[in-house]
Amino acid sequence: MTIRAATVDDAPAVAELVRALLTELGGTSADLETVSKDVLAREDRAAGFLAFEGGRAVGIILLSEGYAMFARVAFGQITELYMRPEQRFAGIAKRLLAQAVAHGREHGWRRIDVGAPPQPQWV
Repeated sequence: MTIRAATVDDAPAVAELVRALLTELGGTSADLETVSKDVLAREDRAAGFLAFEGGRAVGIILLSEGYAMFARVAFGQITELYMRPEQRFAGIAKRLLAQAVAHGREHGWRRIDVGAPPQPQWV
């Protein structure tokens, strides 16, 4: 398995994984490829990492940078984290989280928050 930074060229793979995540959570978005391109183009405020197994994208983590009074500096937020069901429990999430932490350190983040939908929608 390999993990690398996602680029705008990865928008189709990012859209496919995020669509699978949203489907599991009970909703989808029609034009995720365009949204993926827009997000990944914001290298100053967003980042993503993809996990590949045999050339197929099997996991993703997306991050955004935010600012808040309580944080006193920039901080990161995990906005999406997903692994294909057959790849869960293979340690991919741990490796993607390590990439997120390394990215955060490079950008001076002192904390990374996790965003999640309201619980009744994803239990």
